[in-house]
Amino acid sequence: MTHRILILLTLLVGMILPATGQIVNFEKSDKQIADSIRAELDSRPYFSLYKDTYFVGGTVLGGTPDAYNSDVKFQISFQQRLTKSVLPFHTYLYLFYSQKAIWHVFRNSLPFHDLNFNPGIGLSKFIIMKNKLVGKATLMIEHESNGKDGIQSRSWNKISIAGEAYISPNLMAHAKYWIPIVDGKYNKDILDYSGIYQAGFQAISNDSKWVLDMTLVKRKGWNPLNFNTIVQLGYRINHNSNQFIMLQYYNGYGECMMDYKQYHSRLRIGLLIRPRFFSDF
Repeated sequence: MTHRILILLTLLVGMILPATGQIVNFEKSDKQIADSIRAELDSRPYFSLYKDTYFVGGTVLGGTPDAYNSDVKFQISFQQRLTKSVLPFHTYLYLFYSQKAIWHVFRNSLPFHDLNFNPGIGLSKFIIMKNKLVGKATLMIEHESNGKDGIQSRSWNKISIAGEAYISPNLMAHAKYWIPIVDGKYNKDILDYSGIYQAGFQAISNDSKWVLDMTLVKRKGWNPLNFNTIVQLGYRINHNSNQFIMLQYYNGYGECMMDYKQYHSRLRIGLLIRPRFFSDF
């Protein structure tokens, strides 16, 4: 009887130990995979593109084009990562800068209508679940102004919370909410036109030739349809490049800081340069 009990206990221990070992190894494997994903992301260049960089020209929709409703719009945007994901909660710190211009190239002397400067600093964390990169969360402090003085001066600051969800390798949804600090004397009502939060998506075709972006910026107020719309459709020029022929549509207010109260409905075409992965916003 004693021998039978010893044999039974030996069999039970033999069955339990391998199972326990498998659970421990699986947990370690999860951590190792998450660390390897993080390491791969950290190995990317410290200096890179941030938002879309583009150069497009076009005119008004629903009217007769002329020198006063046609223009060129361009944006440059980049970021410099300051750390790897070594800060608390595997976050990393980075600086970013974007500059947007409205250029009246069809008027005499080709004057620049407005230049908008948007520097800031962000703290981001990549979200890894079930051994997959599923998103990114960011806290940022940013400033935006047009560098002018007097009654043409426009300026505000934001403490922004942003999130990206990588639904698939071809689809990303994004959202951003900001706490505004409006210090510009001549744009106290900017939230009524330039909004308080935004949401949208970016989609890439399976062959990576086409890209579609849509962003809705909700203006202040209870009207659910009170938003600015930006839609971009791009076609990759060469499979090995990050350059696209882009069609951009803007409808609403706040396209630039100088005339943020003016309604614009513009269709423009030109060149788009964007990251290999999804763009920020």
